[in-house]
Amino acid sequence: MQFGVQFFPDVGPQQRSAEAYFGDALDLAEEADRLGFTHIRIVEHYFHRYGGYSPNPIVFLAAAAQRTRRARLVTGAVLPAFNHPLKLAGEIAMLDAISGGRLDVGFARAFLPHEFRRFGRSPDESVARFREGIEQVDLLLTRENVSHRGRFHTIENTTSLPRPTQNPRPKFYVAALNSLESFEFAGRMGYSVMAIAFAAARMRPLLAAYREAWRRAGHRGTGEVMIAFHMFCHADRGEARRVAMPLIDDYLRSLVDAASDWLDGQISADYPGYDKVIAALKASNAAEQMETGGAWVGSPDDIAATVARLQDEFGGFEHASLQVNFNLMPCELARQSMRLFAREVMPRFAGA
Repeated sequence: MQFGVQFFPDVGPQQRSAEAYFGDALDLAEEADRLGFTHIRIVEHYFHRYGGYSPNPIVFLAAAAQRTRRARLVTGAVLPAFNHPLKLAGEIAMLDAISGGRLDVGFARAFLPHEFRRFGRSPDESVARFREGIEQVDLLLTRENVSHRGRFHTIENTTSLPRPTQNPRPKFYVAALNSLESFEFAGRMGYSVMAIAFAAARMRPLLAAYREAWRRAGHRGTGEVMIAFHMFCHADRGEARRVAMPLIDDYLRSLVDAASDWLDGQISADYPGYDKVIAALKASNAAEQMETGGAWVGSPDDIAATVARLQDEFGGFEHASLQVNFNLMPCELARQSMRLFAREVMPRFAGA
């Protein structure tokens, strides 16, 4: 099992400047690489405290590429709905070159109604835009002289430059949250999958459907799963909870505020059940997230027990993507948490 670090800015100018946030994030990325974390990942979101400091993950990862040597660099994830495939393919290949072939590309549909509204996109086109976008980016990265007529974008006899450093292209991940169809699509297409931890009763069947779709499509192996968690590790369990729980609660409030249109009656056939997902998150808190395993907070022994339990309950997953500086977590505390986790938790799962 591998452990990486995920950056999901949940701050605004009133709390921290972008310069300060990214200075700390790059320091933590460099530290994570030294400690043996296997990936550095960042999101794409806009306009709101929830993620809005990261409108372009490729920019951050290009900087992180200069501060790291071994860790994979992961977009978690780019949004085809808001990006032209010609531009996205060129930027992906450019970062693949800058990083020496260390890039993995996660794609997502986007899920915040306010972003669709501000970009002038309809959530009802989400699935179609996503699938067309990923198909066209794939063609542009793996072929030359590409022509493709889509519903939203048309490409005529185009060779995207630069060409990818990895052959035939960087690994693709698909972000999937709640829809069985999304997990099955990722498996059928042979893409790795990015998910967010829910209770095992929900996660296990979704991951099983992904693995089964992968198998039925005839791909080698069993697929590859990355799941995101909050993580704060401290030698003292009580101190870990005292520090992390209020920040997780504030993070959840920020998420719900950003996604509140789903609670105000916005409905889209492309997002079945999202009103229930956001309502459940609104009712949730740090204690529940810790109980279900979405947040890893506590001593090294506490966290190791949680990791082992989730591996069993979820039916196995290959990568844990850890938010270490969530909300307003001080950089030095995040650094100490990473060091303790790397020293006392990660070795227990080496080779697992």
